[in-house]
Amino acid sequence: MKILLIEDEPKVAAFIKRGLEEQQHNVEVAYDGIAGEKMVSQHPYDLLILDVMLPGMNGLELCKRIRSQEIHTPILMLTALSATNDVVDGLHAGADDYLAKPFHFSELLARIQALTRRRYRQDPEKVTLEFEDLQLDTQTKTGHRQGKEIILTAKEYALLELFMRNPQKVLSRAFIAEAVWGLDFDSGTNTIDVYVNYLRNKIEKGFSGERLIHTVVGMGYVLKVKTANA
Repeated sequence: MKILLIEDEPKVAAFIKRGLEEQQHNVEVAYDGIAGEKMVSQHPYDLLILDVMLPGMNGLELCKRIRSQEIHTPILMLTALSATNDVVDGLHAGADDYLAKPFHFSELLARIQALTRRRYRQDPEKVTLEFEDLQLDTQTKTGHRQGKEIILTAKEYALLELFMRNPQKVLSRAFIAEAVWGLDFDSGTNTIDVYVNYLRNKIEKGFSGERLIHTVVGMGYVLKVKTANA
């Protein structure tokens, strides 16, 4: 998973980052609430881990602001305040779970795994991502729109899955390149634009519904419904 850790204590942040990267997670760190809010608004993440006591903006206020932007990424709060009222305040602010300091790293991993299962828990017989009238079956790797099956290549599937797990979010070409093609991808080519065009033809051409993948000039692409041309 791609995880954002917002923690102002460098030693604690380094410890958590190192441990999560050993579990094959990609971890980015912000050391204050203001920087954390900026990163959340600019990049999609699979999980946010944030401390309550942060400089610039405390974790409770940051959590409220994140949720006010309709960002539903799971949030795990770290706090040295274990009193019931403090925990309740965190949950009311929009956090999905909390973990009191100090903690064993194994407990942190268990909380992360639980949040991941909770987020992606679906019918075990059919694991399907949906956006408007478009469906993507993550087991058969095929798409459907308006009852018609959409056959995808491996890269087209990976690209569509990325968009459907991050609807309404502008995805930069650099982010798409890293997520779909890997860190060694040559961003100087137009491969991403070509594949987005392939994908548009498959999920939009010949269907009566609205366009789904839109270009955001100078920024990247976004999966959303917009009646006007983009």
